[in-house]
Amino acid sequence: MNKTEKKEREKRVDDIIERGVIVNILPEKEAFRERLLSSDPMKIYIGADPTSTALHLSHAKNYILLEEIRQLGHQVFVLFGDFTAKIGDPTDKIVARDQLTTDQVRENVDQWLEQIKPLMNFGAEKNPPEIVFNSEWLSKLKFTDVINLASNFTVQQMIARDMFTRRVEEEKPIYLHEFLYPLMQGYDSVVLDVDAELCGTDQTFNALIGRDLLKKQGKEKFVVAVNLMEDPKTGNLMSKSQGTGVFLNADAFDMYGAIMSQPDEMTEIILVNNTRVSLDEIEDIISGHPFEAKKRAASEVTKIFHGEEASKLAEKDFISTFSKNESSSNAEEISAQKGAQLADLLNDVDVVPSKSQFRRLVEQGAITNLDTGKKITNPALEVTKTTNFKIGKHRFVKVVI
Repeated sequence: MNKTEKKEREKRVDDIIERGVIVNILPEKEAFRERLLSSDPMKIYIGADPTSTALHLSHAKNYILLEEIRQLGHQVFVLFGDFTAKIGDPTDKIVARDQLTTDQVRENVDQWLEQIKPLMNFGAEKNPPEIVFNSEWLSKLKFTDVINLASNFTVQQMIARDMFTRRVEEEKPIYLHEFLYPLMQGYDSVVLDVDAELCGTDQTFNALIGRDLLKKQGKEKFVVAVNLMEDPKTGNLMSKSQGTGVFLNADAFDMYGAIMSQPDEMTEIILVNNTRVSLDEIEDIISGHPFEAKKRAASEVTKIFHGEEASKLAEKDFISTFSKNESSSNAEEISAQKGAQLADLLNDVDVVPSKSQFRRLVEQGAITNLDTGKKITNPALEVTKTTNFKIGKHRFVKVVI
């Protein structure tokens, strides 16, 4: 590597570390920086439990970061916790998580893979990302193996976690299988024999369990904790389990609109985490009008997932719809018989998943007849002629009789 190449690599590494996505590196940042700079490939992974059908932008930033590390020549693993998803991670939960079925997990994995394909080059001829499933090893553990794994840690270590402490104080149950979860996730690091793990700050405890297990085998592991894209004013997080955030399975128009509906204080956070616009340019963008800055963020992110042309069309449609109060040219058409209930029609095409949710939207005044400009007030509304409807903030349907 000549001096120019070395300098360029140092810049790429420093951009990764200092951008603001990474918030903590254990045991130390400088040692991790040296490993990134090294031409000796490092093994690094990120794991996620497929507990829902959709990922959001806070997940996206992790895969963008992992792809940057892969492009430096390091070996990266994308781990799907198809086994641990069926246990339920207790992280930050004051009650036990619901346990999923095998079929639910498999369906979620299939959808997640589609959603992260725009973020990582799985088709790379050299050193592509490797997809792994922890059921491949966790399902094969015998009871004696689990006991031996558990013998490395104490109940006091587990009970010290904040969410367990809160449950004890509130006299809420802690189930034994929840103590096993961090052991299982820690064991992933051992099986993959990694040098580093990328995780959200809420997963640091679990990642450190893996680090402890590897240390007992004489190997050091870096824990690289990334931010959770928290709203700086409210502290609210994007959450796949709660269904809040900007989701990766949205079409171009919905994704663009969802970003535009984010609070102004999230614009810079999205630009930093979900794009690779330079930090200097982001500073200039944020110093301008908040609406224009948010448009730039929405455009950049939508372009990543749907391409430049779709992003431009989404922006044009958004401005037309919301600035000029016109109906969307992107409206989904639904064919129906005269007298069909709107709730049933929207449910059939998965626009509104249930009649109870439709009723809530009606009560909130979130469904509008665009032809009359009036809110829908009847949850049992029957459609008798071709009509345009607005559902929520940025969904449009045209019922054709």
